[in-house]
Amino acid sequence: MMELAGMTLEEKVGQLIQAGFHSQEPDEHILDLIERRRIGGVILFTRNVQDPAQVAALTGKLQEAAQRAGTAPLWISIDQEGGMVARITEGVALMPGAMAIAAGGSVEAAYEAALVSGRELRALGINMNFAPDLDINNNPTNPVIGVRSFGEAPEAVAEYGAASIRGFQDAGVSATAKHFPGHGDTAMDSHLDLPTIPHSRERIEAVELVSFRRAVASGVDAVMSSHIVFPAFEPERLPATLSRRVLTGLLREELGFDGVIVTDCMEMQAIAAHYGTVQAAVLAVEAGADIVLISHSRQLQEGALDALLEAVRSGRISEERIDASVRRLLALKRKRLAAGTPELHEAALRLVGCEAHRQTARRISKASVTLVKDEERLLPLRRVPTLVIHTSAVATSIADEAVDIPHTLGKALTALGLDVVERIIPVSPDGEALQGLLTQAEPFGQVVVGTYNASFYPGQVRLIEALQALGKRPVVVALRNPYDLREFPDVSAYAAVYESRPLALESAAKGLTGAIPMRGKLPVAVSEAYPAGWGADGRC
Repeated sequence: MMELAGMTLEEKVGQLIQAGFHSQEPDEHILDLIERRRIGGVILFTRNVQDPAQVAALTGKLQEAAQRAGTAPLWISIDQEGGMVARITEGVALMPGAMAIAAGGSVEAAYEAALVSGRELRALGINMNFAPDLDINNNPTNPVIGVRSFGEAPEAVAEYGAASIRGFQDAGVSATAKHFPGHGDTAMDSHLDLPTIPHSRERIEAVELVSFRRAVASGVDAVMSSHIVFPAFEPERLPATLSRRVLTGLLREELGFDGVIVTDCMEMQAIAAHYGTVQAAVLAVEAGADIVLISHSRQLQEGALDALLEAVRSGRISEERIDASVRRLLALKRKRLAAGTPELHEAALRLVGCEAHRQTARRISKASVTLVKDEERLLPLRRVPTLVIHTSAVATSIADEAVDIPHTLGKALTALGLDVVERIIPVSPDGEALQGLLTQAEPFGQVVVGTYNASFYPGQVRLIEALQALGKRPVVVALRNPYDLREFPDVSAYAAVYESRPLALESAAKGLTGAIPMRGKLPVAVSEAYPAGWGADGRC
């Protein structure tokens, strides 16, 4: 491991940059950044992933490049939250997401999911996970967080988050609490614009900061900043990522966090459109960030490195300020990046996606299935011909990347012996498609509809209303946000599974057919009639 005293300014500044690239092999782009610019880390996305063996080979080659350059081992990071936000989905034991875990009611499950996921990431050569999401999702119209959150209750999110942090870090992977000071109460996606949370300091202390205080107390390795304006802390309309009052004053000095502060991606429009990625990199370091995350453009990555070097050479940023970040980064690398023997690595790699890990994921997923209402006792489903209308999953924000899931609710029900005719529809079906669905639905006495964020797509709402007008009594299953019921409150049967990953669809089918009990509890309030904590037995 490098020592601070022997590093050049270029090497120190390089440690502050974490960069993405666009291939499944180390290309000239990333190799040049590692070997010439001495960057401190790399972030992987779906574009970099084929399967576990390829990812393990890729990370090994990236670390070899750092070793050849004589620089410190790399952070190799990823967004592997579980559920709908996951970059590696095939060949691993993909865990349910945060809200599904919380619906199951077991804090220990949060620890188990993170421990298993962390062990698999570690075996693949990934040593930093940008998870868990500690946002308090108390805004039903939030377009980017939703089921990525453990729920709307600050203390519950804090408890589940602390367990998740412990799981990842017990597996040897640095956990990252995000998005500080909180992205849960926004109706805007910071990938697309600059949101503001206008609440008072007292309200933010009582809600948003509860989970982050707990994370700091739990020893989380890293905290990711949000690109959100908090006027209660920063009167200059600077987002948290660029605010010294937030990153240094609030997080470092008031909350007492002495770990690594990483920015959210600096190419998101909240930063790029308002401040410019390159100049914002300098502002972020001035504010207190240790890692500046630039996920896509080589030009912007090189530009940020040059701008930071110029800021130090001109005296705008002191070299002592850079040293403080590098000291934290090297200390954490010594703690987390110790290399094991080849034999230990091979043994760990063989456990990736193993049956024991998959069984853990299945158990957690089954516990999440939440029956919200069944007023006419339509469940369990009868063994009669059944029309299943399955709404395709889509990326609701850039955080999702692409979501291409070939599994459907109809296939899952067919696998359990139900006689199914299935129609797969887009998230926003048009009038012609709706009419075709109604015509097809007429002869069926049993109709199941899987919705996907219906509150954002009126076509799905029109479908449910039209089926009801036709005299059908659809059984509705929310395949992502549980808030869909707000759009059609008079459906008689409604369940939530929080995601449309294959495992969730399998669990949903088992719940609908009575193969497993549906004992999950809502982690968020869907309406006054169905508050957070509500479950099939009618008790919170």
